[in-house]
Amino acid sequence: MLGSAQDAEDLVQDLWARWQVVDRSTVDKPEAYLSTAITRMAINVSQSARARHETYAGPWLPEPVDTSADPQLGAERGAVLELAVLLLLERLTPAERAAYVLREAFDYPYEQIAEIVRTSEVASRQLVSRARKRLAGERRAPVDAAEQRRLLTAFVAAAQAGDLAALEELFSADVVSYSDGGGVVRAARVPLVGALTVAKVVRAYSASFWTGAEVTFASVNGQVAAVLRRDGEVFGVVTVTASASGIDQVLWQLNPAKLGSIRCG
Repeated sequence: MLGSAQDAEDLVQDLWARWQVVDRSTVDKPEAYLSTAITRMAINVSQSARARHETYAGPWLPEPVDTSADPQLGAERGAVLELAVLLLLERLTPAERAAYVLREAFDYPYEQIAEIVRTSEVASRQLVSRARKRLAGERRAPVDAAEQRRLLTAFVAAAQAGDLAALEELFSADVVSYSDGGGVVRAARVPLVGALTVAKVVRAYSASFWTGAEVTFASVNGQVAAVLRRDGEVFGVVTVTASASGIDQVLWQLNPAKLGSIRCG
């Protein structure tokens, strides 16, 4: 819901502290109590987070989370965990996002979703339906996991070589490249659009960006990503989303503050 592992951990810690002073005799179902509380807290935080993201230095991308140690998590939640999906969720209202995540990631019944987000069951169905339609309307049908990995591997190879023709061949005509440097490291301050534009920029930085870089592939947010290290330290995570027309998005997470999960993974 938040696109930030750190924010999520802070919420869990806050809720845990509150839970210690709750009169447990008044709580019939602890799991329901806790899930309701954490979701409502996340809704409140997401309302203020949206304002922060609007003033962020350059494109804001969700925080990557290492899911390689828990393949079941990636398999069960992959449709919601993927970085591109988390980015799209930013365009939903906090209530739509909460309802969508509860339904799609955790299969909550609409009656319970309604109680959590303080609405009617009919309205909760509408929230989920609107969210599904908006996400479907803004995303092409993705390729399967094997093809996504093949395209990512080919992209990394072409980027390292600075091969303009190979890059263009991999991209869809309207590919978009998002780079999140958080204003801390060098990164494009605006999304780059179009196969030729993105290919030229990637080629221009091929020598300086990839020099000394060690590339490994790992499960990040339930999807294969390239983890970039230099002198043993993670300095970036790159992944792609793709459809039948080729790579639609290139997502570069370069903000050091958002790489903690990958460094520890």
